[in-house]
Amino acid sequence: MTEHSTIERTEQPGTRASLSADLTRLGLPRGATVLVHSSLSALGWVAGGPVAVVQALLDVIGPDGTLVMPSFSGDLSEPSIWQHPPVPEHWWPVIRAQTPAFDPLTTPTRMMGHVAETFRTWPGTRRSAHPQSSVAALGPQAEFITAQHPLADSMGEGSPFARLYDLNAWVLLLGTERNSSLHLAEHRSGLRGQVRQGAPVMVNGERIWAEFGDLEYDDDSFPAVKAAFEASGAVRVGQVGAGTARLMHQRELVDFAVAYWEAGAS
Repeated sequence: MTEHSTIERTEQPGTRASLSADLTRLGLPRGATVLVHSSLSALGWVAGGPVAVVQALLDVIGPDGTLVMPSFSGDLSEPSIWQHPPVPEHWWPVIRAQTPAFDPLTTPTRMMGHVAETFRTWPGTRRSAHPQSSVAALGPQAEFITAQHPLADSMGEGSPFARLYDLNAWVLLLGTERNSSLHLAEHRSGLRGQVRQGAPVMVNGERIWAEFGDLEYDDDSFPAVKAAFEASGAVRVGQVGAGTARLMHQRELVDFAVAYWEAGAS
């Protein structure tokens, strides 16, 4: 979506104050630990862009709250299984040998949007150490959420997504349908097989290409379970800026999805 089209469909510019009011009206509580997925363009034209969105979120949850966003870098992965787009086979050794190692401070996000990329570098933000599936967090629970993130099963029991479950965190979707917490439910349902992954990482000061097992994640199975969860009445839906926002408890979402898939629904 171009900036011109965003302006055309925006009646009144969003601001830090107006977004804060919208989030409060939606029900995001002060002191919350909240995992946010966002699409800046879906919120309409915002004065201050992604900076204003992050400020509004921090204003609403306050100093006792913890703000969390995915900071995925999916291009640091095994090139032989890339699909969107695939690359020629003779490129694979070059990619494995030459891609710079993951660095929480300098590796940019990929396809996470302007808000998540802005938050990644926000003062005080911590980022977990996974080269593909890291999360960024700011607040009292940030260290607990990000401190441990093993290479294998990147969104499973050892990941920040399981720590968010432990904290009974919220999930907030701002103008997007993406909901990465469902990957934790994929692990717990036993629905998926494993795939061999790889990524460039630093070990004892040396760059290596590390290989590890991960789940064969499949977002294609998400729309049906998301619709069923929302139909259960567990999702608060409202407007933030010019976009539609959805607010839910992560633990309720994960438990619902596990039961849904274990019952054989699709």
